[in-house]
Amino acid sequence: MEVPKQSGQSQPQEVVEARRHPRFQIEVDICVYPRNSEVVRGHTVDLSESGISAMLKDEIPLGEVVRLGFTLPLGEVEVHAFVRQRSAFRYGFQFVEASSAQDVIGQTCRELSMAQVHGPNRL
Repeated sequence: MEVPKQSGQSQPQEVVEARRHPRFQIEVDICVYPRNSEVVRGHTVDLSESGISAMLKDEIPLGEVVRLGFTLPLGEVEVHAFVRQRSAFRYGFQFVEASSAQDVIGQTCRELSMAQVHGPNRL
């Protein structure tokens, strides 16, 4: 992103992500259990300590609290999340509970962070 200087020239400026936690790319199967409908299956796109995004095959309502089930390299996760956003088939979920699953999610994010720094063979 370039920001013009007062003299008419431009200089590069780093774009800072305004999220609480960094996101890490990870693709695993995910099951979404909406309150009043059948399970929706898909795959994750990225993960942070506060949420996850996924590509889903069917629609789910925005604003609903759903149960998510997925398996990370460090273990199985079952957690409740708020359906925060949707763009086409990509959904963003915000975790809404503190649970033992948060330990697995947090540790996975730390491992993914190290993998980004030290190379993809870290996990």
